Amino acid sequence: MSKPTNNHPEGSSNPFAAGSNKKIFAPSGIPGALPPRKTMIVIVVSAVLIVSGLVWLFSILFPLPPHTITMATGPDGSAYDTYGKSYKRLLAKEGIEVRLVQTLGGVDNLAKLRDSKSGVQVGFVEGGVAQEEDASSLMSLGTVGYEPMWFFSHKLTSDKVLEALRGKRVSVGPEGSDSRALVDELIKRKALEINPVNELNLSPEETQKQLQAGTIDAAILMQSLASPVVRDLINDKGIYLANFSRADAYVARFPSLYKLVMPEGAANLETDRPSRATTLLATKTSMIVRNDLHPAIQYLLMESASQIHARAGVFAKAGEFPAPESLEVPLSGDAKQYFKSGKPFLQRYLPFWLAALLEQLLILAIPVLGLLYPLVKGLISFYRWGIQRKMYVIYGQLHWIEREIDKLGDQPPTEEMQTLMKHLENRTNRMKVSSNYMPMLYSLKDTLHYVRSRMDQQGKTA
Repeated sequence: MSKPTNNHPEGSSNPFAAGSNKKIFAPSGIPGALPPRKTMIVIVVSAVLIVSGLVWLFSILFPLPPHTITMATGPDGSAYDTYGKSYKRLLAKEGIEVRLVQTLGGVDNLAKLRDSKSGVQVGFVEGGVAQEEDASSLMSLGTVGYEPMWFFSHKLTSDKVLEALRGKRVSVGPEGSDSRALVDELIKRKALEINPVNELNLSPEETQKQLQAGTIDAAILMQSLASPVVRDLINDKGIYLANFSRADAYVARFPSLYKLVMPEGAANLETDRPSRATTLLATKTSMIVRNDLHPAIQYLLMESASQIHARAGVFAKAGEFPAPESLEVPLSGDAKQYFKSGKPFLQRYLPFWLAALLEQLLILAIPVLGLLYPLVKGLISFYRWGIQRKMYVIYGQLHWIEREIDKLGDQPPTEEMQTLMKHLENRTNRMKVSSNYMPMLYSLKDTLHYVRSRMDQQGKTA
């Protein structure tokens, strides 16, 4: 085959030949012209990365609820211990395992809640124990009941109950117990002038044993009326349940204290115990959680609290607890919402885990849907751009062939032009597009036919 001649003026060589550095011609005035290829790639890649990043970020910031939580309760047989078992039973129905940790009481519970390494996420804490700085890591789900202060003794030498303790052997509970914390606070605030006193750190069971044996003079207990120790001591006719005649004064000085009255015979009608209406001091118990506890678990705990603590009792009216009260630790945002409108909408009608999953999907859907439209639009534009670019390249090459035909005069088309034209025809015939782009393809074929006709005519003329 003879070497093709180059009849083109200088600078008019085929810009589409291999190694050419000239830019491909593409009509710029076509309606719907797209951004450059690099820009389209950046748009698509950026959109994919942003959506992927949002999915990952939301999975970290808004994970599904845990299957297991740890709750600090109290001594064996205490009200807190009983509460914990009730929560364990109710949450198990929703597929949540509650691990119960028996402790010395509210003070011990608070210490474990403060320690992020303890694993405790929920605990019962009485009022007056927590500090303002605890608000940085802890939240309250509201108050769940009263915790009375029981003062048991042998015969008193004074009507002023607490002052009658001077010089006596008194069980105030072990370190970490609620009773010990309250006594220490009263002494610290000079509201309990009992020094000198022999403070004994006895457990409730040991306190009962020694008080009934007469080896100690008195005991201060922070226990529920349901406590076996409290019931046994109230029903013991040799043990005196003190009446706090100045309870109003203590309540006025200490906001965390409340005045309760136990009616005559409320513990035992048959034996008339107590034998008179008795005024007691009490605190309120809050359910405290770490501030990273999943919102869905918080709602589940509060729903359970409504079943466990809403019953009427000796000291509380029906529905009085749980209550949206914040003592030292502020109420969580989810607790406020629960007390205002109840369970979230989905949890009212769907199983817990399905509702939790759908809630997470809805949270994720907001940003994803916000990006979905421009992303899909960008992908469609990218597809259109790919098809148009292929056609624009061919149009540009045909335009070059036509310009070369005009320069040939009476000479036939060169072998280079013939080879390029055949290549363009084959490329167009192999092109596959959707029906939306068929008009563009057939328009291109018409243009190819027109240019081929000019080349054939040029050859006949020559």
